[in-house]
Amino acid sequence: MRSNRWQSGLGRAAVSPSLASWLSEPTSLTARCQRLSTGFRVRLLAYGRGRPLADEGLIFDQGRQPAWVREVALECDGVPVIFAHTTLSTAGRGRLSRWLARLGSRSLGSLLFAHPGFRRGDIEFRRLDSRHPLYRRAAALAACGPHLWARRSLHRLGGQQVVVTEVFLPAIERLG
Repeated sequence: MRSNRWQSGLGRAAVSPSLASWLSEPTSLTARCQRLSTGFRVRLLAYGRGRPLADEGLIFDQGRQPAWVREVALECDGVPVIFAHTTLSTAGRGRLSRWLARLGSRSLGSLLFAHPGFRRGDIEFRRLDSRHPLYRRAAALAACGPHLWARRSLHRLGGQQVVVTEVFLPAIERLG
């Protein structure tokens, strides 16, 4: 698998079975983390106006539109296991904009999977290296090797859409 593009599947990538199960998790990562740990929390790292990343540009009008950007660390028993980056265009107004602004340290996943109006698109995968800005942000949370696996998907609610990217930190494999 080429490491510089988002792919629709893992193919023959060298991924452990444990990590592959996390990458392909069809339901809420939050719920799975809660089941596998005694202490789960969402730590808000950043929220505000910004620009979509270069590889989100196709989704957000080539990156010219400003966006709401939210970044959090999902922690199990005090250890960061997932870095999540969410991007929502500021062009539209709706429930999703209000909800994202009020989430604070609550999980977006618990909202996405609980509300019947959300529609999730296909999951894409990518092996990130130190050239990718999300690798650098995630690596600030934990000691990492030369690459990290990530997945992203587009969620729609009414006329709004949000891109959720999850970067898996090495400690995720200890959860099972």
